[in-house]
Amino acid sequence: MSENSTAPLNAATNPNDINMDKLQEFMGKLVVDYGAAVTGTMVVLGDKLGLYKKLSIDGPLDSKELAQKTGTHERYIREWLANQAASGYITYDGDSEKFFMTPEQSWGLANEDSPVFLAGGFHSLISLYADEANITEAYKSGEGVDWGAHNGCLFCGTEKLFKTSYKAHLTEEWLPSLNGVIDKLTNGGKVADVGCGYGASTIIMATKFPKSTFVGIDLHGPSIDAARERAKEAGVTNVSFEVSSAQEYKADGLDLVCFFDCLHDMGDPVGAVANVKRSLNDDGTLMVVEPFAQDDLAGNLNPLGRLYYGFSAQVCVPCSLSQDVGLGLGAQAGEKRIGEVINEGGLSKFRRATETPLNLIFEARK
Repeated sequence: MSENSTAPLNAATNPNDINMDKLQEFMGKLVVDYGAAVTGTMVVLGDKLGLYKKLSIDGPLDSKELAQKTGTHERYIREWLANQAASGYITYDGDSEKFFMTPEQSWGLANEDSPVFLAGGFHSLISLYADEANITEAYKSGEGVDWGAHNGCLFCGTEKLFKTSYKAHLTEEWLPSLNGVIDKLTNGGKVADVGCGYGASTIIMATKFPKSTFVGIDLHGPSIDAARERAKEAGVTNVSFEVSSAQEYKADGLDLVCFFDCLHDMGDPVGAVANVKRSLNDDGTLMVVEPFAQDDLAGNLNPLGRLYYGFSAQVCVPCSLSQDVGLGLGAQAGEKRIGEVINEGGLSKFRRATETPLNLIFEARK
């Protein structure tokens, strides 16, 4: 190899050294992923324009019929339908040359009340691509990227994605898994939802337990503004929202504090737990909902871990590193590490209360 060669030292420079079967297999994987990355924005289009909903309700439809029913241009819709059918997100009937959605496809992409509705989560992908330049610079400098510095699609996408799980599991499974919490909320308790974002989880709980009072807390002012609007639209009156950090909110005498998918984003999660300890009643509870993860890297090298590590590397860790301390837990910290943080913050009783395929739900007490 010449001194001017730019070939990596560990690269096979002789084509005869390449296993063509393995190369074809790897290139097939790249093509599949490339197509998935392109199709992500097409899912956002289908969600925003109501294409999935109309196709699910009125299908089978051809491109002209779907365009007419959704007020869109037929030539664009023709191409969108072809991409979606090739992706397996909708179904094409070659005999009638029309498209429709199976019940399973509808549950994933058209029905917002479905417990597995995922179309909303694709909105967050727009932010990842829009924020690429800032993330690249952060990787060079080691500095963080504040949550509020991201493209706004991240906020609405996060709400749409997480709201699905909250509606399906929060009041019927997660809260009942905590010792004595349902009785407190039914009879009238005090709750803080820290890192509430647009307030989806706060409003769901406030609606279910009208005798209790809820305060949603978030460091991002625009998210709190949106949460107040959401609460007004929902007509709930036992909820309020305020801008504050997890380490500095002033509420006290609380029966329950919730961290929904946010502890790992915090720069100082130990300090946040210490503030929770201060704010809780002696018999109060901290509920922590985190992405599902094993404690070891090898255990997370799977499709779900791939998804979570992708967001963690571009959103969660940069967010944490932008704050004081900057612990950088990441979205795949795992139960053991989360438990250590909880204990360091002063809550000695920690357990896994329940789980879903996507989340781990922890309970912590004094």
